[in-house]
Amino acid sequence: MLTIDGQNGGGQILRTSLSLSMLTGQPFRMTNIRARRSKPGLMRQHLTCVSAAQEISSGSTDGAELHSTELVFHPSDIQSGDYIFKIGTAGSTSLLFQTLLPALASATGTSTLELHGGTHNPMAPSAHFLKACYLPVLRDMGFRVDFDLQTFGFAPAGGGCIRASIEPLAPDSGIKPIHLTNRGELLSQNVTCYIANVRESVAHDELKTAQSRLQWPEESLQIQAITNCDGSGNCLIYELEFATHTAQFTSFGTHGKPAKRVASEGAKQLLNFLNTNAAIEPKLADQLLLPMALAKQGSLKTINLTNHVKTNIATIEAFLDIRFHIENQANGETLITIG
Repeated sequence: MLTIDGQNGGGQILRTSLSLSMLTGQPFRMTNIRARRSKPGLMRQHLTCVSAAQEISSGSTDGAELHSTELVFHPSDIQSGDYIFKIGTAGSTSLLFQTLLPALASATGTSTLELHGGTHNPMAPSAHFLKACYLPVLRDMGFRVDFDLQTFGFAPAGGGCIRASIEPLAPDSGIKPIHLTNRGELLSQNVTCYIANVRESVAHDELKTAQSRLQWPEESLQIQAITNCDGSGNCLIYELEFATHTAQFTSFGTHGKPAKRVASEGAKQLLNFLNTNAAIEPKLADQLLLPMALAKQGSLKTINLTNHVKTNIATIEAFLDIRFHIENQANGETLITIG
């Protein structure tokens, strides 16, 4: 049984371990779960990932309790089917989806997922990110997924819902490698301000700052008022569509946070990225590590390699007979390769 030390990371180590345990059939024991966080141990969103993985893989667990710092997970046979999972908080449905996707894509039949919880929160990729950035790359790799955002769920209320249909990987082609080292021509750019039960004047103020920072034309700015949402919420999504893929940068508004600060956070991320020759931004690079490892070869060029990425790589290497190669380059750029 593999033993994974979870003290140097957060929930991503657990989610990656669950995904790869289901795929490989390798049980694991995780100790010191989130030990260095202000609230260590398993939170509700992590427990939902564990229980969902257990159900999908007909597995068993020990230690799957709130605030537990140790977990044992034994997978069995992955079962396709129609699944509904409810986090019960604003915990990320996107991260739950990413945990389950590789296993269900390896099943023998089509599966559907209906996931309830948060769809847009600052600590996770949004549902918009999945649809525009993450899933198009995975489809290029051979994954067959339909995805839809049903209702928004901002923190802290949650109450959002995403749905997905996952077909098995084609047996004759498997998972194709990706090589994202050049972002190619910029085809379009836009920024959308999403507001739910928030004054429209807030959106106008945020977009005014965004336009001032980026010098984009007015037609690239838009406001989207959300009516099917529990609670209130606000975020700005900056999007760059390149010839090879799409990049997004998201900043969130909260009570008492000035509109200028909200807009400036996202604009700064975007400008920092454009001032390099990196192909993809750090969040997408982190999310693509596991599918790239399953293909057993590939390359990504990103910026600002974080400890989050490093711990994710170490977890993947513990389960799979592959090794990532990291080459630090000029201007804060990093080339990550396998094979």
